[in-house]
Amino acid sequence: MSRVGGIINLKVDGQLFKAKGAFTYNLGSARREGVVGADVVHGFKETPQIPYIEGEITDDLNLDLKALQAITDATITLELAVGKVIVLRNGWYAAEGNVQTEEGNIQVRFEGLNAEEVK
Repeated sequence: MSRVGGIINLKVDGQLFKAKGAFTYNLGSARREGVVGADVVHGFKETPQIPYIEGEITDDLNLDLKALQAITDATITLELAVGKVIVLRNGWYAAEGNVQTEEGNIQVRFEGLNAEEVK
């Protein structure tokens, strides 16, 4: 049986952040939606999606929230327990910057121009 989850690492331009909990990502593939006429289904249309990596990190004394929120044109990597690495290029911070104090949770969302899955 192979590992499917567990330890992950989040890096922004090589700087390691304290990843917490579940992360989600989207490689930005085109989204397909059906087009229906009055008679039958005519086919589908494609619209672009924004590639992203999203989750929570833990706040600490060395984390500069303003600097985090100012991130633009960065390379974000999410290293997964299964051995895959998600690489988001030309990324920017796209979250609201909310911090939850009970456990020091900071919601993060990075969006970018393109993303790929590296094995």
